[in-house]
Parts: sequence; C-alpha cells; structure tokens
Amino acid sequence: MAILDLYIGETDNKGRGVFTSSAIKAGVLVEIAPVIVMSGADRKLLDQTLLHDYIFEWQPDGADMCCMALGWAPIYNHSYKSNCEYFMDYDENTIRIQTVKNIAAGEELTINYNGDWDNDEKVWFDVF
Repeated sequence: MAILDLYIGETDNKGRGVFTSSAIKAGVLVEIAPVIVMSGADRKLLDQTLLHDYIFEWQPDGADMCCMALGWAPIYNHSYKSNCEYFMDYDENTIRIQTVKNIAAGEELTINYNGDWDNDEKVWFDVF
C-alpha cells in the first residue's frame, strides 16, 4: 500500500491530529492499523490512565474488550461530521481508516468516535 502524504500536526484546540499535505478523494483507504486486543478487566485499568483517551472498544460478538491501535489511528480527532470512517476487522486484528469525503490539502482527517461517520450521538467527553 502506498503511503499518502499524511502528517501529524497541531490543531487549534484538540492537540495533535492527522493531516494531509495533498488532496485525497472519497473512498481512499488511508491506514490499516494493527491493534493489541485487551480484556474488559484490562479496560478498567486503562480507564484510570491517560490511555483511556486513545483506546477503542473492541466487541466481536458483543464481547467486552478494548484495543490499542498502533500507527496513527489513535491520533485521529473526533468530529460528528467526520471526513473518514473506521472499520474493525476482528479476524485480522486491525482497524482500517477510509475517507468518506474528498479532503483538501492541509485539511485534518477526522473520525467519528461513535463508529459511524455521521452519527451525532454525544460522545463521552461531550456528555460531561
């Protein structure tokens, strides 16, 4: 897979984020991130640390697990109208990030932490 012109940069109000230095069309796979799968008990421990903000729920067949994605997947910031979507591959233990909209050069790539790119249900940090 070719590496796109992605880079990590500072955002105005969210810390670091993933950006592109060239335009990317909708429907492009931008990353396949391997994951480390952990148990629900591990999740309770991780929830007490800064890693809580970077883990993903991992629920094959409804299991109560979590995962730490490697690569840049944990750095994509949340947007309720994101320009990318992520997909869990429980057989391969990976997360795929794919664009759902055309993205301009210099634009930040975002995912919706709810899982669906246009889901407007409040995420945990907007509830409090």
